[in-house]
Amino acid sequence: MWSRRLNREQKEIVVKELSQIFSDSGVIVIAHYTGLTVSDMSELRNRMRDAESGVRVAKNRLAKIALEGKKNSGLVELLEGQTVLMYSEDPLAAAKVAVKFSDEYENLSILGGSLGEEMLDLDGITNLSKMPSREELIGTIAGCVGAPASELAQYIVSPGNSIAGLVSALEEKKAA
Repeated sequence: MWSRRLNREQKEIVVKELSQIFSDSGVIVIAHYTGLTVSDMSELRNRMRDAESGVRVAKNRLAKIALEGKKNSGLVELLEGQTVLMYSEDPLAAAKVAVKFSDEYENLSILGGSLGEEMLDLDGITNLSKMPSREELIGTIAGCVGAPASELAQYIVSPGNSIAGLVSALEEKKAA
C-alpha cells in the first residue's frame, strides 16, 4: 500500500526543490485549495504550464523549512491549512492565472504571496494580475514609438499629393 509519509531523504529533496522555487521565482501565490477536484487541479496545472508557471503542493512544515533565510520568508505566515504554491519567473504570469482561476473556481482561495521580497495580500495579488504583461508593454511602447514616425511619413507624403493635384488642375485649366 502506498504511504503518504516521506522518509528523511525524500523530505530533503522536497525542501531543496521548494527552496529553489522560493529563491528563483519572480512571483509566488499561495492559496487554499480545499474542495478542488483532481480534474480541477489538473486544469490549474495545465493553465499554469501554458503560462510557463508552476504549481506545487507540499507539506507546510517542509515549505517553512525551505523559506528559512529567504528574502520572502514572510510567506511562512500564509502556510496554514491545505495550501498550494503557484509560481513563475515572470513577475506577473502566475498571479494572472491564479486570479483568473480563482474567479472561475470558488474552491481556490488566494491568501497572498510575494513579488521578490515584497509580501502581498489578496488585493496585492489581484492588482498585480491586472498589470499589463511584458509583451503587452512592449507592444504599447512599439506603438508609441512607431506612431510619430508614421504620422511624419503621412505629413511628408501629403503635401506632395496636394502639389501634384494643384499642378494637374493648373494644366487642365491651361489646356481648356
